[in-house]
Amino acid sequence: MSDKVMYVGDVDFDAAVLQSDQPVLVDFWAEWCAPCKMISPIVEELAEVYDGRMKVAKVNIDENRATAIKYHVRSIPLLLLFKNGQVQATQVGAVGKGQLTQMIDKTLGTVA
Repeated sequence: MSDKVMYVGDVDFDAAVLQSDQPVLVDFWAEWCAPCKMISPIVEELAEVYDGRMKVAKVNIDENRATAIKYHVRSIPLLLLFKNGQVQATQVGAVGKGQLTQMIDKTLGTVA
């Protein structure tokens, strides 16, 4: 487990994600979700690669239903990239590192 990944929930989501001074990639997941487990190592790796340019947070939808409902989480894994408190990019389902990197770079306006 990467120490660069923070776990957030209903109580601290606004402070950790919406009020962040850096973009935040949020991974909505659940313990029982096999595709979520498949992409978890990729999400953790991205937290290391983009450290200092972007934060990475995970939200367990079973434990944080209010946040899941607020962002209309219907399928998981769901990755939302927030910038300045707004959703800038969305990825539904388990995808590879290349596709996630492309989404992040496009949103951040950088090349990794």
